[in-house]
Amino acid sequence: MVREWDPRTASPAELASLLDTLNAVLAADLPQDPPWRGTHLREYLSEVMPGERRISWVAQADPAAGGVPGPILGHVHVLLLGDIGVLEVLVHPSVRRTGLGRDLARVAARRVYQEGFQSIGVEVVGGTPAVAFYEALGFSREYVETRSVLDLSGVDWSALAEMATGVGAGYRVQFCPGGPPDDLIEAYARAKAEVRDVDDGELRPSSYDPQRLRDSLATLHRRGMKPYIVLATHDRTGEVAGLTEVVVPAQHPTRADQYDTIVVQEHRGYGIDRAIKARMLLELRSAEPTLTEVQTWNAQANEAMLKVNAELGYRPDREWCEYGVDVAELVHRLGG
Repeated sequence: MVREWDPRTASPAELASLLDTLNAVLAADLPQDPPWRGTHLREYLSEVMPGERRISWVAQADPAAGGVPGPILGHVHVLLLGDIGVLEVLVHPSVRRTGLGRDLARVAARRVYQEGFQSIGVEVVGGTPAVAFYEALGFSREYVETRSVLDLSGVDWSALAEMATGVGAGYRVQFCPGGPPDDLIEAYARAKAEVRDVDDGELRPSSYDPQRLRDSLATLHRRGMKPYIVLATHDRTGEVAGLTEVVVPAQHPTRADQYDTIVVQEHRGYGIDRAIKARMLLELRSAEPTLTEVQTWNAQANEAMLKVNAELGYRPDREWCEYGVDVAELVHRLGG
C-alpha cells in the first residue's frame, strides 16, 4: 500500500522501519558507505529551506497477525525546489523488480505535475541498479561528477600541516565551526556568488546572498548536520578570497560531506585552495575525533580541484550523476 506520509508526525516505529530499508539499500548498492543512524532522522526528512516543500510517500507491507503494522518497504519524496521537482525513490532489495519503484515514481510524478512543475531531476549513483531504473523511465543524463573519498587513517598529517601553511603572503586563514562569523556573511556570499554561473548542477544549489546563506546554515543545524568552514581572507581588503565547507551529519557521523570549495578568481595562484582544505582536515581531526572519512564531489572537468584532492589523499570512488525528465512525459509513460 502506497500512502502519503509525513515524517514530522510519523511514529518512532515507522522511522525505524524506514531506516532499516535505507540501510538495506546501502548494503546492497553501496557496501563501502557507512550505515545510517536514526539520530535526527525525523528532522533530516522534514526540514527544508524557506520557500521549498518536501512531499513524501511510503509503501508499507500488509499488517502482520494481530494487526501489527507491516514494515516500510519503499519510500519516495520529492523536493519542490525553484522550478524543478527533485525525486528520490528507495525500494528494499527484497521487493525490487516487483513494480513497486514504478508505483512510487508514479505517485510522486503525478503530484509534481499537479503542482505545475515541468521537470523532475534525480541524483543517480553510478554502478547501482538506479541507473537502469531511471533510464527505463525516460530520464536522461544531464551532468556527471566524480565522488572521491578520503580515508583519514591513511593521511600523512605532518605533510598535511605543511600544506596548510602553504598560502601566499597577504592572506589569513581561519577556522569557523558552525558557520562564518556574521560580520563576514556578506563577503562570504559575494565569494560564493562568483561561481554562480559555473555549470555545477542544479539539484544541490548553493547560497549566493546573505539571507539565503543564513537560512541555509540554520536549516543544516535543524537537520542535525554540523557545518565547518575554513576561510581565507585578504589582509588588505578584508574580502573573503577563498572558502571551503564540510558538513558532519548526525545520520552518518563517521563520514563527512564536503560542500563548496571556492577561490575567488583574482586570488587564484596563491595556494589558497590546497591550504584551506588541508587546514580543514587538521581541524576536523580534533573537532570530530570519531570521523574516519570525508567524501567530496567534483565535476570531471574541474582538473585543478581534482589535482588538489589527489594531493590530499582523496581517491576516486564512483560517478554521481544528475538525470532529468519532462514531467508530462514521465506521467504519460507511467500511465498517469
